[in-house]
Amino acid sequence: MVDTKKQHFIVIDDSKLDCFIAEKVIRNTGKCESVQSFLQAKEALEYIKKDIAEKPYPNIVLVDIQMPVMNGFQFVEEFEKLPAEITNKYRLYVISSSINDVDLSKVHTYRSITEFLNKPITSNNLSLLLAKV
Repeated sequence: MVDTKKQHFIVIDDSKLDCFIAEKVIRNTGKCESVQSFLQAKEALEYIKKDIAEKPYPNIVLVDIQMPVMNGFQFVEEFEKLPAEITNKYRLYVISSSINDVDLSKVHTYRSITEFLNKPITSNNLSLLLAKV
């Protein structure tokens, strides 16, 4: 049986171009109920804190590692401080264009990070991600 449920996506990246590409790829999957982009991680965190909508499945969050003001790891640290009734509604994926061994090792130290993905997001790696959800 094919799973046809649609997902809600949040993209957090300080690059407007990378947000645009990610949104386009996400919408083209046919499994996108909605996609919300944020250029600042702090804004995304506030949005998540206020999100009280009841959704029957987790939201997918794609967060860039390298960003000014609040980087991806700082975002994850703050996210993990939120109550479980909020964090359980989200599945976090860290994205980056640099494959830094230190960053890759650090990804595994956070309980809420599901996986590391290379930027830019492609239909292939997004399809692999959605196959696991």
